[in-house]
Amino acid sequence: MRHRDAAICLRTVDYSETSQVVTFFTRERGVVRAIAKGSKRTRSKTGGTLDLTAEGELVYTTGRGEGLGTVVEFSETASHAALRRSAERLNVALYMLEMVSMTLAEEDPHPEVFELLRNSLRRIGEPDAPTQAVLAYFQWRLLSRIGLLGELGACSAFGEPLSETCSREVYFSSRAGGMLCSSCGDEYPEKRPVEPKAIAGLAALAAARAGRRTRLSEADALTVNRLLAYHLTEQIGRRPRMMRYVIDGNS
Repeated sequence: MRHRDAAICLRTVDYSETSQVVTFFTRERGVVRAIAKGSKRTRSKTGGTLDLTAEGELVYTTGRGEGLGTVVEFSETASHAALRRSAERLNVALYMLEMVSMTLAEEDPHPEVFELLRNSLRRIGEPDAPTQAVLAYFQWRLLSRIGLLGELGACSAFGEPLSETCSREVYFSSRAGGMLCSSCGDEYPEKRPVEPKAIAGLAALAAARAGRRTRLSEADALTVNRLLAYHLTEQIGRRPRMMRYVIDGNS
């Protein structure tokens, strides 16, 4: 069956001297994998080798059973070439792609996540974009959309609200599913302390989602990204490869 859909290139693997196996994130059908035959030739129907972050209109056929589909045509509408002029921005973009690839099953549609990724890639390519703040919003929204965010505004055990001015120790436990106050931490030895900056950053993200104007500093955003990256790793059982460049590299 033939399909036409908006798509973003998440991953490419060389299949032969002239072809690639490409993982796309499509708006209506989710993550799909297909062979782009002859894509490494200049005069191919994809316009040449497909690059990560490339966005466009994909025409493809599905394979039999669990087999790979075949790319019929890919018309690029946005290459996000500006990302390649900054290693920092490119690394953040690649981390976003990796998160989507690791958390979404094939052919599980998430149109709202597609729009989140599309808008985040466009924003991160702008010269004035605060990279850590854009990433914090992306991670927070992605985990929320796929049901992995957990409780971040109150203690997961008691439901007691937490604030950025909280004088007591606050912890986060991925196993508990969110924040823990100092009274609840003993049951979860893997818990990690949460900096006040992270609580402030999460409050800023919640305010932005509610439509209120707010400012998320890069320092607060970085602490939020560390927290959410830990949570993501715990939930999916493995560490994203790009984390070492985007999160660890800013420690």
